[in-house]
Amino acid sequence: MSGVTTTESAPAAGTAAAGAPRDRGKGDVQGTRRLAALLLSPTLLVLALVIGYPVLAGFRESLYARGEGLDADGFVVQGDRFVGLDNYTAIFQGDRADAFWNAFSNTTFFTLTTVVLETVIGVAMALIMQQAFRGRALVRASILVPWAIPTAISGLLWRWIFQADGAANAVLRQEILWTADGFPAKMAVVIAEVWKTSPFIGLLVLAGLQMIPRDVYEAARVDGAGAFQQFFRITLPLVKPALLVAVLFRMLDVLRMFDLPAVLIGVNQKSVETLTMIAWFEASNLRYGSAAAYATVLFLYIALIAYLFVKLLGADIIGEARQKTGRQKTRRPRAVRPARGARKAAA
Repeated sequence: MSGVTTTESAPAAGTAAAGAPRDRGKGDVQGTRRLAALLLSPTLLVLALVIGYPVLAGFRESLYARGEGLDADGFVVQGDRFVGLDNYTAIFQGDRADAFWNAFSNTTFFTLTTVVLETVIGVAMALIMQQAFRGRALVRASILVPWAIPTAISGLLWRWIFQADGAANAVLRQEILWTADGFPAKMAVVIAEVWKTSPFIGLLVLAGLQMIPRDVYEAARVDGAGAFQQFFRITLPLVKPALLVAVLFRMLDVLRMFDLPAVLIGVNQKSVETLTMIAWFEASNLRYGSAAAYATVLFLYIALIAYLFVKLLGADIIGEARQKTGRQKTRRPRAVRPARGARKAAA
């Protein structure tokens, strides 16, 4: 009886011993999650106050209209009046629809043209700055100078260049009204923006290039790969994470463009008027509800662009990594077969 009791209790003891580490592991994971949430709570609170509250307050302001009006009984009403979605209706279909769609098209045009040109020029700058040659430090410093200049100063500089008797017309030997309202004004903003912010992309791409091992290029040269093959098959794929971050930052920045066209061309110029400028114009005329509506639409537009950019170019990779990690965790370890000698001894 004692032998039977000992034999039956052995598996139970083994099961309890095997279950203890599992329970302990679950407790450690839960404790780690609680500690992480506790450490992140101050940051989340600051983000909620700095980002969440202004967004909600702006949306609430967009539902009101300030000024004098008449109610249903003909009495004068002063102060804020709840108008619901009338501010948004006026933006898309009302008397301000033409101005909105013009600003929307200008913002999209500046975003596409400047980001594409800045990406090409920035990558070229990074490749130049990476090369080892005499005076490389001077070249790097000179390339980064435009990015270090304040935007207002840069706008004044290019305004002097694009004057009727400025350096641009002197080089082209033509009289182009760059700072007037029209397509030349768009091109002036694009040129000034690309000149100023291309070094930003070049700097981030250069940081990505520094992380690529030299052995990869040496192996490619041994295999007979040329310069173009090395760039498209080695450099570009390996520098893609840094390049995507730089492009995303530039897209978010250009979508909020205000100061450069305002200084270079001026406000209330239809050819360069952006969504930020039209929101500022409404707020300066004390139409805060309409200005908040413009700001909310711009916020949704930027959020949509950022989401699509990350979803199409970055989020899928993270999702695959999580799925692979989950499959590895759920996969049970294979049972180890005992050796042949051990089986004979057991028999």
